[in-house]
Amino acid sequence: MAVPDRARRNLLVTGGSRGIGAAVCRMAARRGWDVALTYAGRADAAEAVAADCRAAGARTVVIAADIAIDVQITAMFDRAIEALGPLDGFVSNAGIINRAAPLAEIPVEVVRRIIEVDLTAHILCNREAARRMGRSYGGRGGAIVNISSMAAKLFGAGGFIPYGAAKGGIDVLTQGLGREAAGDGIRVNGLRPGLIDTEIQDDTGIERRVERFGPTVPIGRGGTPEEVAEAVLWLLSDAASYVTGTLFDVSGGR
Repeated sequence: MAVPDRARRNLLVTGGSRGIGAAVCRMAARRGWDVALTYAGRADAAEAVAADCRAAGARTVVIAADIAIDVQITAMFDRAIEALGPLDGFVSNAGIINRAAPLAEIPVEVVRRIIEVDLTAHILCNREAARRMGRSYGGRGGAIVNISSMAAKLFGAGGFIPYGAAKGGIDVLTQGLGREAAGDGIRVNGLRPGLIDTEIQDDTGIERRVERFGPTVPIGRGGTPEEVAEAVLWLLSDAASYVTGTLFDVSGGR
């Protein structure tokens, strides 16, 4: 059932063309949000997600943006607000992962790229979101959800130390900004997904990773993007109005 236009709110999601980001966009559209989604490489995939959002009744805009470039971060917020109006929510989701390897064997340029995309860019995106949504800056408040990873709690075990270190930084960002921005009308929370069945698993270089390791998860399987999206939408909603600066694991008990 479509949500009346007057009840809809505005959401920006980075990395909305696949995996968790795509699931968040589709679910948000069905639950009363208009959606701006960004992509870095796959315009066709982003447009497919946008088509589903529009079919659910959401005003939707697709934005090409490399979040590792600060001017593009500013531009994507400008474009989202131009298309939809003031933001009520922001999901900092876009990211990459390294091919599994011991740290001693990971090239320096790969380490730098991981930190740049999976940490620095999220800090800058959160900074911009705070400036756009904070009441002291003329915004109307809202909610930020940062997508971290269980790799932070597991210390990058299995060949993902740079990735785990970056995600650990996102956890600090979430807890710090959650406290700092609370008085400005912004709630900031984070999710640490575990072994989730998305395309990013192919980038690890480990074949059939979810199939192979899913049975080792206490719940007995890998998770789905939709299971993570459910948690994201709850944190964005008024049902989580007293929750900020908090990290949640969506990991099947790992």
